[in-house]
Amino acid sequence: MVQVQDFVRHSDSSLKSFLRGSRVSDIVRFGVSLPRKLSDDFDKYIAEDQYTNRSEAIRDLIRNELIKDEWQHSGTQIAGAIIFVYDHHVRNLLDKIVTVQHDFHGLIISGQHIHLDHDNCLEILAVRGESGYVQALYKKIKALKGVKHISLNMSSTGQNIS
Repeated sequence: MVQVQDFVRHSDSSLKSFLRGSRVSDIVRFGVSLPRKLSDDFDKYIAEDQYTNRSEAIRDLIRNELIKDEWQHSGTQIAGAIIFVYDHHVRNLLDKIVTVQHDFHGLIISGQHIHLDHDNCLEILAVRGESGYVQALYKKIKALKGVKHISLNMSSTGQNIS
């Protein structure tokens, strides 16, 4: 039987779990000291990104940093996108892009080609594989004459995210 003093020992956020008999020990609470301006800026960030509370925003920031750290390790599986704009009038550029894509065919899940205007095309490559190989593909395309802008957006495959 649940006693009144048991209710007092648990916060409202964990009350439902407590009443269901779940263990709340999977959640770790800790305090963070911040300068006032940083705290105010963080609260603005939370409001703009429509977080319901600071905890969820902090969890997302921690996850993002852990994922970035994960990318640095050789052999880490990532998913992401390589997005680049190029001038399709540059001689042999399209052939070179296709050759690079074929050289890295095991990483490329999908590609989309978009005509931006008479001179410029946008290419979006969905990629998945070891972070080092994905970065090598990015660098190969980046080095091609006629590629005006390129970005690599890496994410996790979701397997190691808690």
